[in-house]
Amino acid sequence: MPDPAARNPFTPTFGSSPELLVGRDDILEAFTRGLDEGPGSPTRALLLSGQRGVGKTALLNAIEDRAQTLGWLTIAETALEGLIGRLVTDHLPALLRAHDPRSVTRLLDGVTAPGGIGGASFTVRDRHPRTPSLRSQLTDLTEILAPHRTGVLITVDEVWPGSAVELRELATVVQHLFREARPVAVVMAGLPENVDALLNAEAITFLRRAHHAILGAVTRTEARAALDVPVTAAGRRFTADALDAAVDATRGYPYMIQLIGYHAFAVHREGAVTLDAVERARHRALGEVGRMVHRPALRLLSAKELEFVRAMAVDDGPSRTSDIAARMDRSPAYVGQYRRRLLAKHIISAPAHGLVDLPMPGIRDYLRLDPEATEAGYTGFW
Repeated sequence: MPDPAARNPFTPTFGSSPELLVGRDDILEAFTRGLDEGPGSPTRALLLSGQRGVGKTALLNAIEDRAQTLGWLTIAETALEGLIGRLVTDHLPALLRAHDPRSVTRLLDGVTAPGGIGGASFTVRDRHPRTPSLRSQLTDLTEILAPHRTGVLITVDEVWPGSAVELRELATVVQHLFREARPVAVVMAGLPENVDALLNAEAITFLRRAHHAILGAVTRTEARAALDVPVTAAGRRFTADALDAAVDATRGYPYMIQLIGYHAFAVHREGAVTLDAVERARHRALGEVGRMVHRPALRLLSAKELEFVRAMAVDDGPSRTSDIAARMDRSPAYVGQYRRRLLAKHIISAPAHGLVDLPMPGIRDYLRLDPEATEAGYTGFW
């Protein structure tokens, strides 16, 4: 019987993990094989890229959970200033103290009891002071873990060009550890343009050899499961037409799945989730996606890139590049350079030769209805 007080099973908050993660099994399995296969596996260095709301952080969380089930130690970080310092002075010393039985030694200073019998004084010395290098600490830690067939995973979220210096240091150290066949893995995640900028940085060539997974839409079957399974587990159900409408509204966009599910579930505290609830949820979800995803993404575009996508928003579906050139009063060659840039940023997709589309749910309506708010490529969503 449905529980009137059942917790809402959806989590439309950036950084939160969904109750059911879908569409990322291939990446998780490849990463797991990399840990099982040992040093030298290409998926022990993994790059994740994708637009806001495709589930990069949720996948990082799942990767960390998978590593922990295999006995690996994990360090979760964000590419903010001071990354290396936090690794060297916080994370690694804590792990070394917890897992190295020799981390603290007691040294005999001398006899202290009267008459020279019965007592002694000791000095406690930490074998792992707070200032060793990143490489020496990771070397010590992996030496401790290797006999147990485990290792250490470092994840870094929200990488961007401003973190290039510290990411270069981390990548260089990890590369040396790979060459020494040590049990270490690293996974980094960021927006497409930020990951591409780091890949193009000459001093971080190691990252170009990492396995690069680009996150996009999940399939209809996966979206259906991501909506239906949590609701069923909470003791409720979608009506058939409501579930079909909810799946269509998501267009395979993971953040939209969580928004639609959350708001539809919340319309009524019990009973079936109806078509009316889904329609109300869709309206609210599109508004939130506009504020949380479309507005920040569009504000990062140049004036001409924004002009390009506004020219696309005139159409109800895919746009011909020749029509966009005419609307912008520019040559096809001129327009082509902005097409390439927008594809690289995953703002648009190219479903067929000569066509481009706006794949993100609601972005077309957002461009049409709220142009002032926007001042300032891959796998499309259905």
